[in-house]
Amino acid sequence: MKTKIIALVAILAMSFAVNAQRDLNKQPTPGPAPKIKLGKAEKFKLPNGLQVIMVENHKLPRASANLTIDNKPVFEGDKAGVSGLMGGLLGNGTTKISKDDFNEKVDYLGANVNFSSGGAFASSLKRYFPEVLGLMADGVQNAVFTKEEFDKQVKRTVEGLKNNEKDVKTIARRVEDRLTYGKNHPFGEFTTPESVKNTSLQDVKSHYNTYYRPNNAYLVIVGDINPKETKKLVTKLFSGWKKGAIPSYTLPKATNPETTEINFINMPNAVQSEVSVVNNIDLTLGDKDYYAVLLANNILGGGGTARLFMNLREDKGYTYGSYSSVRQNKYAGRFKAGASVRNMVTDSSMVEIVKEINKIRYQKVSSEELKNSKAEYVGNFVMDVQKPRTVARFALNIARYNLPDDFYEKYLENINAVTLDDVQNAAIKYFKGDKARIFITGKGIEVLKNLEKTSDYSIKYYDKKGNPTTKPAMSLPIPAGMSASTVVDKYFEAIGGKSKVASVKSVMMVSSAKVQGMDITLTLKSATPNKSSAVVTGMGQTFSKQLFDGSKGYVEQRGQRKDLAGKDLEEAKAKKAPFADEAYRLGKLDRIEPIEGSNAYVIKYSDTEIFYDAKSGLKVKTVKTTKGPQGEVKIPTVFSDYREVNGIKFPYKMVQKMGPMSLNFEIKEIKINEGVSSADFQ
Repeated sequence: MKTKIIALVAILAMSFAVNAQRDLNKQPTPGPAPKIKLGKAEKFKLPNGLQVIMVENHKLPRASANLTIDNKPVFEGDKAGVSGLMGGLLGNGTTKISKDDFNEKVDYLGANVNFSSGGAFASSLKRYFPEVLGLMADGVQNAVFTKEEFDKQVKRTVEGLKNNEKDVKTIARRVEDRLTYGKNHPFGEFTTPESVKNTSLQDVKSHYNTYYRPNNAYLVIVGDINPKETKKLVTKLFSGWKKGAIPSYTLPKATNPETTEINFINMPNAVQSEVSVVNNIDLTLGDKDYYAVLLANNILGGGGTARLFMNLREDKGYTYGSYSSVRQNKYAGRFKAGASVRNMVTDSSMVEIVKEINKIRYQKVSSEELKNSKAEYVGNFVMDVQKPRTVARFALNIARYNLPDDFYEKYLENINAVTLDDVQNAAIKYFKGDKARIFITGKGIEVLKNLEKTSDYSIKYYDKKGNPTTKPAMSLPIPAGMSASTVVDKYFEAIGGKSKVASVKSVMMVSSAKVQGMDITLTLKSATPNKSSAVVTGMGQTFSKQLFDGSKGYVEQRGQRKDLAGKDLEEAKAKKAPFADEAYRLGKLDRIEPIEGSNAYVIKYSDTEIFYDAKSGLKVKTVKTTKGPQGEVKIPTVFSDYREVNGIKFPYKMVQKMGPMSLNFEIKEIKINEGVSSADFQ
C-alpha cells in the first residue's frame, strides 16, 4: 500500500513540474486546420451529356436524386415568366401516365417528387427508389402540357403577381434587381401580368424543348445506394433523353454608378422602409479573393454578432436585424447590405449602414474579429461536411465551376491563411461604398424630408417597375370647408346614415386569427354610453381582457389585473363607444395622402392617425404610435371587406402589423342591439 502511495505522489509531482513550465496566462496558439476527409463521390457521364454524381451513405434506408439544369441565364423579354410557367406545369402527368395517377403513385410510395424550370427532385425509402426515380425521369423527359393546366397556371401566376404589388419587400427586391443588373439582363427582368398573358402554351412547349436538355445537366444521387446498380438504373432511365442545341446568349455587362446615389421607390402603404446598399461584383467560387471576401462579409454583416447587427439593432434599436451578403456567380455577382427599419429612422439607418461599409474598407478589422470569424467558418464547415448531401453539393460545385478535385479538402486551410490585409483589400475591392446604389423603398411622405436633410447623395426616383419618375407628392391640398367633423359625417353616411348609426345601442363582434399557428378569438363588445370590452381567448383559456364601464376599467393579462389610471383612464373616457369615430371630430384634419392608389383624408387624434377613403368615405386604416424600449413604434391596422349588417356596414377583415408579425382578423359574427349586457363591462 505504501509503495502505491509513493508512486501516486511521484506521478502528481511530475504533472505539476510539467505544468509549471507552461505560462497559464498565455492564450494557447491555435492548432492547424482540421484535416477534412470528404466522402467519396463517384461520377460518370451519359452519351447525351448528362453528368451523374453518386454519393453512397448507408446511415438511413433512404435515397434522393437532385437534377440541376445548369443553363446560362436567358433573357425572356416580353414573355418574361415563360420558364416559371413551364416549371409550374411540369409534373402534371406525362405521355405514359395521367396527372392523377402520377400523384397517386407518389403518395402511395410515401415519396417526394418535385419539378421546376431548373431541374427536379425525388426522394423515398430505398426499396421504392428505383420506381420513384423512374417517375422523375418520366416527368422530365415526357412532360405533357395541356391547355387546361396551362390556363390554371396562368391564372394562379397572375393572381400571385397582383397580390405582390402591395408587398414592400417584393417591390424593393424587384427594383433593386432591375437597376443593379439592367432591364435587358436576365437577372434584371421580372414577370408581370402582361408578360404572362402574352405567353402562349406553344411558347411554354418551345421553351421546354429548347432548354430542358441533358447536355447542360447534372444528376446527383445520394443515400443508401449501390453505385453499380444505380449506374445501370440511371443509364436505363435517362439515356433516351435527347440532347439539343441550346441557343447562345451574350449577357449584358452589369455596371455600378460612377458615384454613390440614392434610388428611392415610393410605397404609400409602407409602415417601414427597406434600405439596402448594393453594388455589382465579379466574384466566382474559387477565385483568389474568395476566402477573404467571405470573412470580410461575415465580420460586416454575417449574423447576430456582426458589425451591422450590433450597430443598427443592439446599439441603435432601428431594426430587428441588419445583414450583408456576397453573391458569387459565374455570370454576375453582387454585394448587398441592408435592413428593414422604422420610417422615422430611415435616414439614420442609411447613414449607419454606409458608415459600417466604409469603416471596414478603410480600417483594418481587429485580430479578434478575424480569429472569431475563422472559428465560425471552421466550426460550421466541419459540422456540415459530415452530411452526405454536403459531399454531393461539393462534388456538384467542383464539376460546375471546374474546380480542382481537392478544392474542399483545402478549404479550411485557405480560410485560415487569410490575413488582416487580405480582409481589408477584399473589402476595398468588393464593397463599393463609393460607387454603390442605395435603395430605399418606403413611404415618401414620412421619409423624404429627413432623407434630404441627412444625405449628400443625389436622389433619383423610380416607380414600382424600376422606371424613372418624379418626386412623389408630399401632400395634397385640403378642399375648402373640409374638417375632421365633415370627414366623420361622410363616414357615417357611407356605413348606413346618421339615423341608422344613432339607433345602435350595442354591438358584439367576434373575430378570429392565427398567431404562430394557434387559433385565437377576439370578442369585442360595446354599448352606450361609452362602454367597451375586448377579450382574447384561445386553446380553452383567456389570454387577455380589457373592460371599461364608462367611468372605470381594468386590463387583465395572465391573471394579473391592473386598473386603468392616469393617461390610460383619460383615453378610455374620451372614446365614444360603440362608434369610436364620433370622438375623432375633435381631431385635426391633417392632410390628404395617397394610399393604395386612392386618396385618403388623414385625421390626427391623440396618438392615432385615422385614414378615410376620400371617395367612398369608408375608414381604411388607423396608425397608432406607441413608445417602446427602442423608441416610437407605429402600429397600423388596415380595414377592408365592408359588409352590411342590419343596414350598417362593418369591415370584416382587419389586419394589424406588430413589427414583423401580422395579425389577420376575420369577422365571424356581428350582432347589433343584442348579445351585450351590463355584466360584460364589470
